[in-house]
Amino acid sequence: MFASDRVALAERYTELLATEGVLRGLIGPREAPRLWERHVLNSAVIEEAIPHGSTVCDIGTGAGLPGIVLAIARQDLAVTLVEPLLRRTTFLAEVVEELELDQVTVVRGRAEDLHGDATFDVVTSRAVAPLGRLLGWSMPLVAPSGALLAMKGQSIHEEIAAARDVLATWRCGEPQVLEVGAAKIEPTTTLVRVPWSDPSRIGWPLVQSAGRRDGKKRRSARRDRRASTREVS
Repeated sequence: MFASDRVALAERYTELLATEGVLRGLIGPREAPRLWERHVLNSAVIEEAIPHGSTVCDIGTGAGLPGIVLAIARQDLAVTLVEPLLRRTTFLAEVVEELELDQVTVVRGRAEDLHGDATFDVVTSRAVAPLGRLLGWSMPLVAPSGALLAMKGQSIHEEIAAARDVLATWRCGEPQVLEVGAAKIEPTTTLVRVPWSDPSRIGWPLVQSAGRRDGKKRRSARRDRRASTREVS
């Protein structure tokens, strides 16, 4: 989970969540006493499902879960944290600088703002949206041989059933439900992994492709107008 020389970084991150994170409204006060078990360790075990040397994009990262934790646990990962709110990206940039997480990039924006600009081996998320909506935000960021990897609860099988039409529209492969963290945490962490069905045929659904260029232009204009921050440590 955490190498011996990384435990102190994970503990310091947990401390920052419990102090600055709570003060800035990023973490609820009631969560502070259980941050380590419920949030940090719960996120750390995701690394079991991520191949060595992967590029990871954590959308809607909030206070950095699971993205910051993955970067602490795995120095081989290049992690991009995507979050639209300034107060959150400010906190994230401060954490990245203090913990010297050189492989982490903080981007202020929404997942859609990156569509067409970059792809990643793994696109992660935690409590962002039901799978049907999450696919539209995540799959355009997934590389041909990559996958969406979302933290989910016990209702994941119902979410998969409800998202069948969306999965087909996006030409996704069969979702896999994974339990990670066995013998490390209790309860284990539930993930859903969604790859492409055919890596040679990835991209936007045909029903969306006609308006894709116009949508990208509108997103580009929003980025120019917005005082977005892009921090690289």
